[in-house]
Formats: sequence, C-alpha cells, structure tokens
Amino acid sequence: MKKIVIIGGGFAGLHLARKLSNKKKYSVTLIDRLNHHQFQPLLYQVATGGLDASDISFPLRRVLQKSKNIHVRMGEVERIDTQRQIVVAADFELTYDLLVIATGTDSNYFGNKDFETHAFGLKSTFDAIQLQNHLLKCFEKALYAHTGEEQRQLLNIVVAGAGATGVEISGAISDMRHYVLPKDFPEIDFKQMKIYMVDNVPSPLKNMSKKSSKKAYEYLKRLDVEMILGNTIQSYDGKNVILNNGESISAATLIWSAGVVGSLPEGIDKSIITKGNRLKVDLYNRVENLENVFAIGDIAFMQTEEYPQGHPQLAAVANAQADNLAKNLLSKKLFQYEFHYIDKGIMSTIGRNLAVADLKRPPIRLQGWMAWMAFMFLHLMLILGVKNRFLIFINWVYNYFTYDQSLRLIFDAGKEKKNIEELPS
Repeated sequence: MKKIVIIGGGFAGLHLARKLSNKKKYSVTLIDRLNHHQFQPLLYQVATGGLDASDISFPLRRVLQKSKNIHVRMGEVERIDTQRQIVVAADFELTYDLLVIATGTDSNYFGNKDFETHAFGLKSTFDAIQLQNHLLKCFEKALYAHTGEEQRQLLNIVVAGAGATGVEISGAISDMRHYVLPKDFPEIDFKQMKIYMVDNVPSPLKNMSKKSSKKAYEYLKRLDVEMILGNTIQSYDGKNVILNNGESISAATLIWSAGVVGSLPEGIDKSIITKGNRLKVDLYNRVENLENVFAIGDIAFMQTEEYPQGHPQLAAVANAQADNLAKNLLSKKLFQYEFHYIDKGIMSTIGRNLAVADLKRPPIRLQGWMAWMAFMFLHLMLILGVKNRFLIFINWVYNYFTYDQSLRLIFDAGKEKKNIEELPS
C-alpha cells in the first residue's frame, strides 16, 4: 500500500480522504491542527447566536471511523521536506509516497500587527465564538457606560471587506439589532448603533453579476448598513478605526474579512509559491516541479484560459478538485484526468428573507426570498450528518418564526482581543 499524507481536514482534504476510504491501494493519514472539520460558510451564524458551534463542527475521527485504511493525526505541521519525503509536525514525523496539501487559508492582515491584535477574523469556530463573546460583552458593558460617546463606541461595529463574509455578517448583525437586541437590552437605544462596511471596491459582492451586486447594495441600505466604498482602513487601536482619507470611526469592534492568504508550512520552494501564498499546480493539481506532491482547494493556484487568476476559493471548487484527484489516484494511470471546473453558480445571504444567487446551469438570477431559501437549502444539504442537519433545521425554523436567536451565551474562548478590556468600566 502506498502511503498518502493529506495535510488539512477542510472541504478539500476531508472530501479526498472520504473518496479514498477503504481503498486497498492506499494507506492514508489525514493531519489537521484541529480534531474536527468546520463548515465555514455558516460561521457568521455562530458568531451572531443563530447556531451552536457544534452544529457546524464534525469530529474527523467520527466521520472516518469506518475507514480502515485512514488514520487521523492532530497536530500543527511545521515543515515539509520534499527531498526526504517527510512531513514534520510538533510531536511527530510522517513519511509519504504521495503528499496532498489542503491547508486552506487564513485571514490576511497585510502585515499590519494592529489589525491582527485588535480585529476579529472569521475563519474558524474559535473565531466565531470569540467574536460572539466580544459582541455580547460590549452590549452588557454599554449598559453602564459613563457617557453617550462611550456607549456608542461599544455599540458601533465596523466590517472590513464587502465580499460574501462581510455582507453576511453585516446582515446578520443588522437583523440582531432590529429583532433581538432591543428585547434583550430595553435600556439601550439601538438606533444609536451603527454598522459600517468598508472596502476599496465600488459595490459589494464584486465577484457576482452586476444585477446581484446592485441588489445586494439595496438590501444592505434597507438594513441600515452604512457602506464606505472606495476606501480602506489605515489603522485600528481597538477603539478608533482610521480610514485612508483621515476620517475616524469610533468602534470597539472591527470584523476582518478583507482578504485571505494561503496557510503554508515551511519547506516549500519559494519559486512555486504565487500571489496569495498559493501553490502553482498543473491541470492534475500536481505542484509545479514536484512529481509526488499535490495541492487542492484554496491553497492551489491553477491557471487556465477560463480562470487566468486561478479558480475562486470556494467549497465547490475544493470538493471538485478532491473528486478529480481521487479519480486520478484510483485509476490505472495516475495522470489521466485533467481538472475542469463546472461552475454551478454562487450565492450570498444578506439578511432575513434577503439573498442573491447567480446560477449558471440553468442561467438564472434569484433575489430576495427565493434566493434566501435556495441558500438555506443548499447549505443544509452540504452539512455532514443527519443529526446536524436536523439540529440546524430546527434552529432555523425556531429563529424564523420567533424572530429570535436562542444561543446568545458568553463563554470564555481563550485569550480575548484587548479591545473591550481597555474600554471604560
């Protein structure tokens, strides 16, 4: 049996492992720094109390427990030695015949330590829980703020980035402001609370059609999200957001969704790493200049005529690349099937009953309630496990009919950002 090591238990890595399950040709080891898979598209709902973190998190060992040829190892991969064919983690080393890198991406703070220290990313369940803790603590603290300005600072929220994550979290927080928070905190006038979205683009959801982008703008305006477009954030100290035009926004919360960067271990030749810290791969997802190393998912940069800037970093692409690689690995000839992505479309939810969808097959543009229902149904079907689907469905039905989210609990999720600790008590 050839030894395959897969680094990363995200969409691409886990999907590939499942495709190779119980195939006698290979012995597979899946490594991840966490012991669970996270359904990232719904992290914004965890951050705003709509879903529990366990609803969208799946233990890797539970998912793969019937796979006799797959072994799971939890650890942070520190280095890859492609000459000796060894993967080095903090507590162990693994040799491989074939290596698959599916490490995904992290938040890109563009080298700004202030953003990294004070802003809240949304790339993991830990991030989502930490953001939820922070938001709820800000609302509690606002009850006894000394001045109106201090209270507004605690209530104000700035979202950096007008892509799908920025739009979805902005809409979800706006729904909280309208339906939930006035009932939880009747002493606070939430008309003072401002939600700002900042990005250096002319319109939100720029990767979607002009019609959908325009409709998203209209929906965000309807939700009273103040969009500051064609602008960027210069600095943030935990209390004040400074824009590149010199303007200042007083806010205790900055949510960072302004970009991602590939998460790569040490040891990879710099010449095969391209923009966004992604690995150059051929049409078989084989890493350039490395015969037995592959990259799939967000970390892979495959340049084609249709996608000269690489494929979009979406779960659908990750799963499709995993499918194609598995097909090659299980065929008699390793490099037989080239990867060609069939784009089925893209969608984004903006708030209650508000969403946009650009479907490619058939070419349809959906907006409003229909797009929102399509978004919910598709994501429900993509969730692993019947139990999790059932729990999420029950939560969604409850939230829809009660106009409430029932999971507004404050948990200490490790080291907190310093923003709230430095604010007046």
